[in-house]
Amino acid sequence: MDYIWWIIATMCAFFVKGLCGFANSLVFTTMMSFRNNNINISPIELVLGYPSNVILAWKERKSINWKICVPLAILVIGGSIPGVFFLKNTDGGIIKIILGIVILLIGIEMLLRELYPMKMKESKILLGIIGVMTGLLCGIYGIGALLGVYVNRVTDSSKAFKANICSVFLAENTFRIILYMCFGILTWDVWKRALSLTPFMLLGLWLGMWTGKVLDEKYVKKLVVIMLIISGIALVVKTI
Repeated sequence: MDYIWWIIATMCAFFVKGLCGFANSLVFTTMMSFRNNNINISPIELVLGYPSNVILAWKERKSINWKICVPLAILVIGGSIPGVFFLKNTDGGIIKIILGIVILLIGIEMLLRELYPMKMKESKILLGIIGVMTGLLCGIYGIGALLGVYVNRVTDSSKAFKANICSVFLAENTFRIILYMCFGILTWDVWKRALSLTPFMLLGLWLGMWTGKVLDEKYVKKLVVIMLIISGIALVVKTI
């Protein structure tokens, strides 16, 4: 039964990834945190997410803006180092409570962004804050939703958004795989579990990409956001 839940979480997470270009980590971590600690979730999601970022970044490669990607990638990688330390040495219950609060706040921000869309000017200060905070969240939970908030507001199309955010994730994922291996977080058992889930990841990703062509992604994103807000509240209450 536990493995079936892993399959369901993988399908749901990467369906959202194919549709929106991000939030797979947020969906996957939220669903799995009710049954597992984050140190058992983040490395599996990392291995599963790597090829999905390669696929989407390559597909939309013509829309990559290196002036956006490179500074963000450097900041995110820098922030992921203390995040991995926190993941390795902090109590699982505390991490779940923090995760629930983070999911709730990000969900509210994403909902407001959907209801009141606006174009944001690039800010070096804001870029730095979001980059480091995203790195921390990636290191602990594998979550890059905060990065999505920024990239969404400095790009003008869904193709540009997917191209740039997946390029940043690809750089961060490469670095974090090495870091997780050095800290003993990425074990042989993790690789085996991730490999067994890869067909479901690819199926979910393809379904999301296909759905994005025939369905208005705005409605789906709003539904996902509402579910995340409810999940964040539920995770905090359940852990407490």
